[in-house]
Amino acid sequence: MEEYIVSARKYRPTTFTSVVGQGSLTTTLKNAIHSGKLAHAYLFCGPRGVGKTTCARIFAKTINCLSPQENGDACEQCESCVAFNEQRSFNIHELDAASNNSVEDIRSLIDEVRIPPQVGKYKVFIIDEVHMLSTAAFNAFLKTLEEPPRHAIFILATTEKHKILPTILSRCQTYDFNRMSVQDTVRHLQYVAQQEGVAAEPEALNVIAQKADGGMRDALSIFDQVVSYTQGNVTYEQVIQNLNVLDYEYYFKIVDCFLQNKVAELMLIFNDILNKGFQGDHFISGLSKHLRDLLVSRDAVTLPLLEVADAVKARYQEQATKCSPKFLYAAMKLCNDCDLSYKASKNKRLLVELTLIQCGQLTLEADTPAGGLRPAKILKPIFKQQPEVATAQPAVAASVTGSQPESQTSAAAVVSQTQPEEKSTGLSFQELLAQNRGGGSLKTIRLKSGKVGGISIREVMSGNNKKEEPTMNAAQLAAKQEAERLQQMNNPITEDNVRFYWNEFLQLMPLEDAAIKGRMELMQPTLISRDTIEVIVGNHQVERDMLQLKPRVERHMRNGIGNSYLTLKIRVATEKEARKYMSPAERFKAMCERNPSLIKMQKEFNLRVC
Repeated sequence: MEEYIVSARKYRPTTFTSVVGQGSLTTTLKNAIHSGKLAHAYLFCGPRGVGKTTCARIFAKTINCLSPQENGDACEQCESCVAFNEQRSFNIHELDAASNNSVEDIRSLIDEVRIPPQVGKYKVFIIDEVHMLSTAAFNAFLKTLEEPPRHAIFILATTEKHKILPTILSRCQTYDFNRMSVQDTVRHLQYVAQQEGVAAEPEALNVIAQKADGGMRDALSIFDQVVSYTQGNVTYEQVIQNLNVLDYEYYFKIVDCFLQNKVAELMLIFNDILNKGFQGDHFISGLSKHLRDLLVSRDAVTLPLLEVADAVKARYQEQATKCSPKFLYAAMKLCNDCDLSYKASKNKRLLVELTLIQCGQLTLEADTPAGGLRPAKILKPIFKQQPEVATAQPAVAASVTGSQPESQTSAAAVVSQTQPEEKSTGLSFQELLAQNRGGGSLKTIRLKSGKVGGISIREVMSGNNKKEEPTMNAAQLAAKQEAERLQQMNNPITEDNVRFYWNEFLQLMPLEDAAIKGRMELMQPTLISRDTIEVIVGNHQVERDMLQLKPRVERHMRNGIGNSYLTLKIRVATEKEARKYMSPAERFKAMCERNPSLIKMQKEFNLRVC
């Protein structure tokens, strides 16, 4: 039986022309070889599996080729090329810095640098994963890297460029390798499948390319795994089953349910997804990506950002025409909030279901505020309810100071026009006016509209003597609208939504606030009154830090809960409350003060307080 070689090794490029996805870098290297302008040190950096070490080997082989081709590649026939292909060349040395990262290893390398090449012009030293070298090894390597012999060339390869000392970076020519695009990966996989005699659907190869996340080596490894599973017939259904990928058909169905407000079907689809073994965070992440793909499918300018197969691209464009940008923005915001809060949630399934319910109501009228950037928090009922008999409830207070026959007639007409379906209160409008004139209690009338025919009910009842309000400019109008909005933001505050938006604020904190974030995770915000939240801290330093964050926390929780009167109170724990934070030794000491027999038991059994 012929020895099996994995595709990542069997189809590893041996010339610059066969390198995939790095055209600008390979062209630069070939031009440098052709012109003879070679640097003494190169740094190849980029993600895993994109060709850094492969290009370093091709570069080392090409500069030592005795008769290079016109296109810049090696001839593959001279003594130097044959020795390299048979892995017996003494001009190319590879060092794995992950396992050889000490000063002694670098000193051995420096000793090898002094020996000139026997065949060819240059001796090439490839140091892979160079960021793993210790600081002492880097310092020992500096002088040789800056002034090596004429025949020595160093090629450093790394996936973490930020871990390399600046003194090393300044001595090298840096080449940044890009991630493989989905299209390049699919084309290379099609070539490999053709060479191996494997039948593969384009949709299946597209899933493999997306799963590889820009790494060609990962893509070839996944391809070998799928070929073994499918016995040489790679289909889309078998790939998603083998790789545990959620079928995009689910996302298309869910968005259709969003547009048709079918909340009950959304719950059933999500239950089916959970029964197949997929986690909620995996589902919500895929749904966010699907909504993003629909957004870029709406415009021909952003269509190249859609990295899917051509057959699936047509479906995205078809569904994108049904979705308005306002709906997509709001749905993406809801899914992103759910993704941020998923880890901190105790009932993860309910969190995802609430997100689906909100997304399923976005296309209903008056469900999203102006701009569509912050979806409404109020959920509408899922199931239909029986109609109830309407009862007259006070809505607009009308103070009566005087009456004229004309105004009485007009007001009665307004009530009869705007409230035909209301249940009769038993009193006529004239009787209500008479009671009010006689010193009775203030009566209220329910209206469907504040104005009818351009005249408000207040104007009708107060007569024509009322002066017109002065005209407001744009700034005054905006201030009035903001004041009305703040008055409307008076939703009830509960312990549950306090904890939810507290954790949401922690998830959104930047990295520079990591210290105070860690302390805030241990705090327990408590609702001590209708609009006041109290947070107890351990010392005055934490209190000062929290006072600086207080405006940001209040603003976030006010907007999230929808209550502009919410106030955050911060205070230092009292001596009695501080006892909760005692160490184990302090707690044992306090227990011994109350029960001295614990000391005797500790000595007899040789116990130790941990």
